[in-house]
Parts: sequence; C-alpha cells; structure tokens
Amino acid sequence: ALATFGDTIGIAWSGAEDVALVEYAHLTGRPYRVFSLDTGRLNPETYRVFAAVEKHYGIKIEYTFPDAQETMDLVRDRGLFSFYEDGHGECCRVRKVRPLRRQLAGLGAWVTGQRKDQSPGTRQAVPVVQVDPVFEGASGGPGSLIKYNPLSNMTSTEVWNFLRVMGVPTNALHAAGYVSIGCEPCTRPVLPGQHEREGRWWWEDAAAKECGLHSGNVVRSAEEQAAREAAAADLWQSGDVAALSKEQLSAALEDVAGRGEPTLVVLYAPWCPFCQAMEPAYAELARQLAGSGVKVAKFQADVEREFAATKFGLETFPTIVLLPQKTPGFIKYPSERRDVDSLKMWVKALTGGQ
Repeated sequence: ALATFGDTIGIAWSGAEDVALVEYAHLTGRPYRVFSLDTGRLNPETYRVFAAVEKHYGIKIEYTFPDAQETMDLVRDRGLFSFYEDGHGECCRVRKVRPLRRQLAGLGAWVTGQRKDQSPGTRQAVPVVQVDPVFEGASGGPGSLIKYNPLSNMTSTEVWNFLRVMGVPTNALHAAGYVSIGCEPCTRPVLPGQHEREGRWWWEDAAAKECGLHSGNVVRSAEEQAAREAAAADLWQSGDVAALSKEQLSAALEDVAGRGEPTLVVLYAPWCPFCQAMEPAYAELARQLAGSGVKVAKFQADVEREFAATKFGLETFPTIVLLPQKTPGFIKYPSERRDVDSLKMWVKALTGGQ
C-alpha cells in the first residue's frame, strides 16, 4: 500500500491499539503519514499517547479537527450530552465524520485498524482491502478511495502480543480496563467476559455501534434500509438553497420563456452518503452565488425517481443539472468533483459569469 500510493495514503490512528499500524509502517522503512481525529472530547491519556508516539517514531501526526461553527451550533442547540438520549449519530457526524471526509478528500487511500472480532454487529466481514463504500478520495467520485484494513484477520490477543514484543507506546487507559477507546463521554472500561465493543455507546444496540467512519460495514435488510431512508434528515435546510417541488421543476423545464434566471439543481436523496458529503460545499456555493442572478436549488429525487430518470436521465445520486436562462433543455454537470470552486467555475462558464 505504501509503495503503491506513496504520500497519498494516510494511516488513521485513534490513539488505541491500532498503533500497531504505525509500527508496521515504520518497519517497512518507507515514508508514511499518520493522521488522527481530535474531536475535542478525547481522554487526557489519549493526548499523552499521541505525544509519546510522535516522539518514539520521530513523526508529526496530522491532527484533524471538527468545524468550530458546526461544533458550537451543535452544543448550543442540543447540549453537551444529548447523545445519551437521542443517539450518537449527529455528534459523531460533526466531530468525526465530516473532519474525516475533509482529510480523505486529499488522499488516494487510507489504512484503518478495523478487525473482524471488534464488533459483533458490524465488522464480521471487514476485508483486508476494499474500495471505500462511503468516502471519496482526491480524484473525486464513488470508487476514488481505497481502504486498507491490514489487521482485519488478527485477533485482539495477536495485536497485543505484537505490541508488547515490539515495545510500542500504548494508551494508559488499556491498563485500566478500556479496550475500545473513543471519546471520553462515550467510552468506559469493560468487565471480564464482556466484549470490547460493550465499552462504547453502551446505551445503544450493538448493530448501531459505528460512529460513521466505517458506516459502510453496516449491512441492512430491505426493511431496515427502507426505514433508514425514511428517517434520514433532509439536506440543505437553510434558505440559501431553494427546494423545488415536482411541479415547479417540471414547469421550469417545460416553460423555457418563463425562466427568468439560470437555475442550478441538485437531484439528491437525503440518505445518500455522497449527497451528504457535498452538503457543505453546495450550501457554500449557494451562499456565494446569492444575488448573482443564478438560482441554486434542490430536488429530492428519491421520492420521484421515475420523473427524475425520465426528465433528467437520473442514474445515480447526486446528479447536478443547470437549466440555462431562456434556453431549452438542461446541462448535466459532467464531473465527480463537487467542491465549491469546481461547481462555481462550471456555472460561471455556462452563464457568462453571472
């Protein structure tokens, strides 16, 4: 993996026993990058082992942090410990998933410490190498990121035997009964006979014990998938992105003379991870184009798939189209790059810089 991807691969280290990944990389003699998510709620012992590992290997860990405004809004709106009542999903999304998405957007591959024996509900089928089913890499689009799980077939005992033999620095919490280590409010020691994952989000069902970083592990039945889709929160709920109904979008498509301004539309599904990934960029694009004469809109196409497929050739989510001013038809965005600059450049090229 290191030979193939060079400096475009990163080792994700959580501050726990997956420090074995750093040791393995060090043993290759090749250059390597290590990054970690600092959620702002880690244990003091985790910060200390970060420093110890940096000193031991002579490296600098690339720390990634949550967006300050999003974190402040989350805490002010829902409090510091809302996850005990309504689940850890939103907190992890702000503090872990979105920062990780930003980090991975600059890589071609990443390495994780996932093992099959870690979680009875979600990790039994973790492969050694896979195309990441959730996140996108530097080249953009589904399939643009490779995910390595080299510890997949190892047991916890085997990992710890390796760490002890090699004299690798480890988190002091392990000696206090913590096996799986995450954020301080969501991690506790496990008792003899308990599975290691029982120390994480202990108030939730085992099948839900993924923070979102490895949500592609969760395999759902058709009924569960349908329920998940129905429960997904809508995207782009601010006023900068206009919500179009089927009737409004159909009228805009058919009534060319009535198009008073170019309209950019994302055809999306709230539960789609790639739609969720572009939520911040599209919202920022709408903010930047406000008052420019270009309307930025959304259409929830998963509830009107036949219409979207017939009228706009929808095959996958998200699909982005531009309805030019007083010009028949639409133009489909041709790239998988959905960052603000790429989208804005495309829109300006088609609208004459409006």
